[in-house]
Amino acid sequence: MGNSGSAVKVCTDHQGGINWLSLSPDGQRLLTGSEDGTARLWSTVDSQCHGHFQGHESYITFCHLENEAAFTCSADHTIRKWDVMTGQCLAIYRGHTSIVNRILVAKDYLFSGSYDRTARCWSVDKEKQIQEFRGHRNCVLTLAHYSSRDVLEEEEEEEEEEEKVSRDLLVTGSTDCTVKVWWVSSGRCYQTLLGHTGAVLCLILDAPNRELFSGSTDYTIRTWNIVTGEQLKVFKEHQGSVICLELVNRHLYSGSADRTVKCWLVDTGERIQTYKAHKHSVSTLKYHAGILFTGSGDACARAFNSKSGVLQKIFRGHKFIINCIQIHNELLYTASHDGTLRIWDIRGICKRNKRRLKKERSAQGRSSQKGSLSRLFNNKVGCMVQQENGE
Repeated sequence: MGNSGSAVKVCTDHQGGINWLSLSPDGQRLLTGSEDGTARLWSTVDSQCHGHFQGHESYITFCHLENEAAFTCSADHTIRKWDVMTGQCLAIYRGHTSIVNRILVAKDYLFSGSYDRTARCWSVDKEKQIQEFRGHRNCVLTLAHYSSRDVLEEEEEEEEEEEKVSRDLLVTGSTDCTVKVWWVSSGRCYQTLLGHTGAVLCLILDAPNRELFSGSTDYTIRTWNIVTGEQLKVFKEHQGSVICLELVNRHLYSGSADRTVKCWLVDTGERIQTYKAHKHSVSTLKYHAGILFTGSGDACARAFNSKSGVLQKIFRGHKFIINCIQIHNELLYTASHDGTLRIWDIRGICKRNKRRLKKERSAQGRSSQKGSLSRLFNNKVGCMVQQENGE
């Protein structure tokens, strides 16, 4: 059992639930998007609110923070770009005809997915829509982006001569049970990935390995080859919708409505750990320094030893579901539907875990040395030693 933790600080400025929390690339600021229709900018240095972005006509569904600009999308069908220093609205992106669920900023592009069944691409610096991706039969819930240069060989690129002006691709997951891959330059659908029998709730991309992972309300995670569209593996052990995914060092972590997180070896498909103790759906997760942090519908955040699955700490204080978590400078930030942003000190857990990892590496080194000597001896006498590793 883990010990209960109390928050270092509770930020109560929002007048409605916080739907998303974004950390800037330089780690200096956090952005929260709320049901109250506003976004707030927070400093990770002093934990104070340094910006209040007002202008949306309905609740904010998602937000994204760059170092100098902030982006928010809303149920008012629009996306807004804000100046981080002044709080001024720099651009309003209009075109969607329903709630905008998700945005993604990549290079000079801004991508969006909506209940209107489309995804769209915009110029970051202008309010102009560059492309519309139409083909899903239901709402677009999640997005990913990559360049064909990251995954295609030269001879494969030659086959896509039509698309060579821009080699960027957008991936969309929808409640129509499909994942689609689109050429950004033309809006043409490059692949439709079929296999899920429920809504696709989350996507995670591993472009260097040409793999895409999708989690669904059909209780499964599926792995796809993003070049060929081939379904590679199906991870089937969850007993509820797969809500969130995290990929670290070829280990895939999946949070589910079945109140568990599972860890899978990507290369074999084997499930090697299950993290229990949640009393409701796992809504968000984040891996940090050998520790798996989770947020749940039971209003608690938790810290698990990622290897052993042992619960190390419970963070209590929120009143409703934790929608998003971020970690910076050994502080845990949790954003909840109760309207608060809570900040927790995780230095103690991180230090304990670092000591544990150091001991494990030392023990593995000694074991490896003994194994080498043993093999040397056995080889001399002509024996073959076979070792089987298991949990």
